Amino acid sequence: MKQYANPSSVYKEARIRTAGQGQLIVMLYDEAIKQIDMALQAMENHAKKLDAIHNAITKAQNVLTELMVSLDFDKGGEVAKDLFNLYMFFNRQLMEGNVRKDAAPLRVVRNFMAQIRESWVQIANTQVQPAASGPGVNIAG
Repeated sequence: MKQYANPSSVYKEARIRTAGQGQLIVMLYDEAIKQIDMALQAMENHAKKLDAIHNAITKAQNVLTELMVSLDFDKGGEVAKDLFNLYMFFNRQLMEGNVRKDAAPLRVVRNFMAQIRESWVQIANTQVQPAASGPGVNIAG
């Protein structure tokens, strides 16, 4: 049996493995927003922890990359193209904020991402899970 040093990491791993596609997208948005908030907080600090700002923004950009590669242009059509362009805009804004250590572009991205996240929450909550077909395990007994 594998021992885990951090029970929190076990919970996070299980949550990710059991999440639906919409829920995973919401989790990515949550992480990006969290990283942007961390960068903004570090910018507001009078000491301006430059490494903390850079690391948080880089992590947010990595999440954006994950969102970009998850787009299905065949099924998503114009919506996927629009999201890709929006993610590219977000990435440029984050890069500008990181280079200049300017909070304004980060706030723009954070506000847009929070709005889009809410849409994904609604989508994830309305997704219907396909009914199990064929033989399977009946956990009801």
